[in-house]
Amino acid sequence: MLADTRPKLTIIEESLVKRYQSLLGLSFLSLSMMACEPNAPAEQTSQTEAVPAPVASISDGNITAERVLDADAEPGSWLAHGRTYGEQRYSPLNKIGKHNVNDLGLAWSFDVEEQKGLEASPIVVDGVMYTTTSWSAVYALDAKTGKQLWHYDPKVPKEYLRYLCCSPANRGVAVWKGKVYVGTINGHLVALDAKTGEVVWDVETTPGAPYSITGAPRVIKDKVIIGNGGAEMGVRGFITAYDVETGEQQWRFYTVPGNPANGFENPALEMAAKTWSGQWWKLGGGGTAWDSMAYDPELDLLYVGVGNGSPWNRNIRSPEGGDNLFLSSIVAVRPDTGEYVWHYQTTPADNFDYTATQHMILADIEMDGLKRKVIMQAPKNGFFYVLDRTNGEFLSAKPYVQVTWATHVDQETGRPVEDKSVTEFTERTQMVWPAPYGGHNWHPMAFNPNTGLVYIPAIEVPHFFNGRKEMDKKRIWNVGMNWVKPEETAETVLMNKKLTSGKMIAWDPAKQKAAWEVTYPTPGIGGMLTTAGDLVFHGVPQGKLMAYDASSGQQLWESYTQTGVVAPPISYEIDGEQYIAVMAGWGGMFSLTGGTVFGKDEGPGPNRVLVYKLGGKHQLPAAKALIKEAPKPPAQTGTPEQIAQGGALYDEFCQFCHGLHAVSGGVIPDLRHMDEQTHQSFIGIVYGGMLKDKGMAAFNDHLNVEEVQALHAYVIQRAIDTYGDERLF
Repeated sequence: MLADTRPKLTIIEESLVKRYQSLLGLSFLSLSMMACEPNAPAEQTSQTEAVPAPVASISDGNITAERVLDADAEPGSWLAHGRTYGEQRYSPLNKIGKHNVNDLGLAWSFDVEEQKGLEASPIVVDGVMYTTTSWSAVYALDAKTGKQLWHYDPKVPKEYLRYLCCSPANRGVAVWKGKVYVGTINGHLVALDAKTGEVVWDVETTPGAPYSITGAPRVIKDKVIIGNGGAEMGVRGFITAYDVETGEQQWRFYTVPGNPANGFENPALEMAAKTWSGQWWKLGGGGTAWDSMAYDPELDLLYVGVGNGSPWNRNIRSPEGGDNLFLSSIVAVRPDTGEYVWHYQTTPADNFDYTATQHMILADIEMDGLKRKVIMQAPKNGFFYVLDRTNGEFLSAKPYVQVTWATHVDQETGRPVEDKSVTEFTERTQMVWPAPYGGHNWHPMAFNPNTGLVYIPAIEVPHFFNGRKEMDKKRIWNVGMNWVKPEETAETVLMNKKLTSGKMIAWDPAKQKAAWEVTYPTPGIGGMLTTAGDLVFHGVPQGKLMAYDASSGQQLWESYTQTGVVAPPISYEIDGEQYIAVMAGWGGMFSLTGGTVFGKDEGPGPNRVLVYKLGGKHQLPAAKALIKEAPKPPAQTGTPEQIAQGGALYDEFCQFCHGLHAVSGGVIPDLRHMDEQTHQSFIGIVYGGMLKDKGMAAFNDHLNVEEVQALHAYVIQRAIDTYGDERLF
C-alpha cells in the first residue's frame, strides 16, 4: 500500500471541506471617583418567574473551531463574541418576530455585585451563560433559570481606576474547550475552568500601568488573542496570542514601531517607521488595539482594529508629518504567526482620537453587480467603510454622521481629503465633527443578511480642539491638547441638547446611504442585535430595551430596565424557547462626562442580567430613587484666583470620572453633593488616598496640598452655583 503523502488538514480546513460537501449534496456532519461602589443591591441572588429544574450538570464549555464554523447548525447557542467569526451579531432564530414581539416579557433577572456599568456580550453554550461585569468579574449562570453556577473576581486594585479613560468596563469572555478566558482591567489574561471558575493559568500581558484591558479576547486556532488600552497615557500598542492550554506566548504584533535604534520586530514595522518622524517612541506612539477583531477562516486572516496616536496632537507626535502607520487602521495578520498581510488606514496622521477599533463585520454583498467578500466598519472618523477583505482594497466610504474634518474620501486613493481650515491648528480653538467620542464608538453594530442593512449605534457630537506646542509631563491624560474652558465655547457641547443626539442608523452598505434612522435625545445608545424575525434590539441610556422592525424602523416593543443599557443584546434558545438577553448597567464615557440622563428623583438602578422570552412574567423590584437632594454646600473661603486654578486642575484630573463641570452622570458620586464629613476629608481623600480601595486613588504624585485646596474651592463653587438646579439632561 502506498503511503498517504497528502498534507494533513487543519481542524478549520477539515470543517470547511465538510461544509462544502454539504452544499454539494454529499455527507454532512452536524456540529456553535470618589469612585465608591454606589447602589449595590441588597441581595446577590437570581430572580426568576419560576424555578424550573436547573441544568443537569454544569457545561464543560466545550466550544471548538468546528462548532463556531458551523454556528448556524446550532442557532440556539451564542458561541463567540459576535456569535460567529464574522461578527455579524445576527441570530437565525425567528420564534420571536414582528407578529409576536409585543408578547415579550421578563423571564428572569440576576443582580450582579459590581456597579460600574456593563458592556459585555454573554457567551451561551450548552445551557450555560458566561458573562463579565465591571472590574473584570466573571459569572456563569444557568441560561434558563438565572441560577448562579460560579463567580470569579480577580480583585483588581480599585485605585487602578486612575489609569482608565472610561470606567473599569469589560466586554466579555471567550470560551474554548473547557476554559473561560477573560482580560482583566490591569492587563492580565486569565484562563478559568468552565465548570468551576477556578483559575487554570494567569499571565500578565502588559508591562503594567498605565496599560489596561477592556476588550473581549478571541480564540482562533487554539490561540487566545488579546489587545490593550492606554494610548492617552503614553503607551505603545500591541496584540498578543497565547496558547489556550498553557498561557505560553505564541506571538506578538506591535501596532506602531518602536525606537529604530533597537531594531524592528518585523519588516512591517520597518516599513511603518518610514511614516513617522521625530522621536515618537519617547511619547509612546499609541495604536492600542483595545476592542474589535474578526476572523475569516477561508482566507485564514485575523482582522485587528487599531487605535489612535499618543499623543493625539500629530504636530507633537510626528512633527515632520507622515501617516503614522498603523494608527487608526484595520490590519490583517496570520493568526498562526502574527505575520502582517495587509492594512488599510482610515485616518492617516490621525489628529482627533479617530480610532479604528470600532466593530468590524465580515459579509458577502453585491456591489456594482459583483459579489464581494467585504469587511465593513464605521470607525470614529464618521465615514462608513467597505473594503475587500481578501486584500484590503478600498471599495467605498461615505459619511454616516456629520463630518467637518474631511470633505470626502477619494475614490481613487482611498484617502480622506482633509479640510485644512479645520485640521491644521496649533493653539487655535476649532470645533470639529465628530468629537473624540466618534460618530460610532465601541457599541457594536449588527448586519442582517436578509435586509442587507447594517444597524449602527451612532453619535452626533462635536468637540472643541486646541493644540499645544509641546507635552506637559505633569498631565495624566497627556494628549497634546488644551482642554477648552466653558467660557470659550459659550456652552459645553455635551450639555447642549441642540448639538448632541444619538441615532440608530440602518445603513445600506451596497448603496452607501441610510435606509432609515431613529434619533434619540442623548448620545450613548446601546449596541445592536438583529434576528431572522426581522427585528433589531438595542437599549438606551434612559433605561429601556427596545425592538424595531428591521426593514422599516418602526418601533414595536420596549421594556423599562431601571438603568441605562449600553451593552449589545444577544439571543439564544433552550428547550424550544427563544430568549433575548442583555447586560443592563449604565456606564462608559457618556455616563461620566455627559451629565445625567435621569430625572430628579431617578437614577441608574442596580446592574443586572435581564433575560426575556415570549410570555415571561417576572417582575423587577420597584425602582428606588437614587439621586438624592444635594446637601447645602459649605461657605466659600477660596479666592477667585484659587477657584479659577481649581477649575483648570479639575479639567485636567477629575472631569473624566466625575463629569464636566462636576456634573455627575450618576454612576460615580456627584462632587457637588458631598456631605460635611466628605468636605472635611477632601485633602485626605484626594492627596492622601483615603478611598483608594474604593477606586479613588491618591493624586499626590501630580498635585500638592495647595492645588488640592484650590480644587476643593472650585468644587464648592460648583455646588453653590448649581445647588438645587434641575438636571442638565
